[in-house]
Amino acid sequence: MSISGILIATAIVGGVGLFIGLFLGGAAILFKVEVNEKEEAVLAQLPGNNCGGCGYPGCAGLAAAIASGKAPVNACPVGGAEVGKKVAEIMGVEAEEGERMVAFVACRGTRDKIKVDYDYVGLHDCRMLSFVPNGGAKSCNFGCLGYGSCVEVCPFDAIHVFNGVAQVDREACKACGKCISVCPKNLISLIPYSAKYAAACSSGDKGPITMKDCRAGCIGCGICEKNCPSGAIKVENFNATIDQSKCTGCGICVEKCPKKVIVRCSGEQTQE
Repeated sequence: MSISGILIATAIVGGVGLFIGLFLGGAAILFKVEVNEKEEAVLAQLPGNNCGGCGYPGCAGLAAAIASGKAPVNACPVGGAEVGKKVAEIMGVEAEEGERMVAFVACRGTRDKIKVDYDYVGLHDCRMLSFVPNGGAKSCNFGCLGYGSCVEVCPFDAIHVFNGVAQVDREACKACGKCISVCPKNLISLIPYSAKYAAACSSGDKGPITMKDCRAGCIGCGICEKNCPSGAIKVENFNATIDQSKCTGCGICVEKCPKKVIVRCSGEQTQE
């Protein structure tokens, strides 16, 4: 090949390279995504669990929402007050004191207290039990199925099944809400960590039916509601619930409940 041919080829390759470089440089400027420094700083403070407990798609989604003012600085349930304060400093605002929440399973129908209609043999997945007769082997259609779907999704090892009923480790729980969303019986809810008592039953059956199906179920007698001095307890659909914002923790309901459905919220739920 002649020298002129080599020079021409080199010039062509160089020209193409220059064109591509200019094209990519222009595209980078044209399609440049502005980086929100506050968003990046907030994201660095979040725990990175991507649990979705805040209601946003992962920690990056929450960071973007906080940076844009769409979410409060203490919206991360996992990070709690400590992370909330750091994020507040980044955003230049005061962090509101948020109450710590923990999951609570409203059922105490353990194997020794519940009636069983048949022996179930199949997948150990609570969600699959909706496809079997009566929604599970237990006579009570409202209680914990005990196959641990909530245990599988908990990223903090804060919930376990004891004697057929899921129970929460209050100290380990971060209130991410994953157990709540996966429970097919809607038994799990968030209550304040400071709560003294809670009603551990979700039955909607009349008293005689509940007594036949489960020895630990609420019979809707209303004794707790009648004796509560702060009006914190309501019995609806044959089931007692406690308004934690009104409860003073006097403990009268625990003493009066004939079925011992109302339990003390301290440490882990009582393993019976």
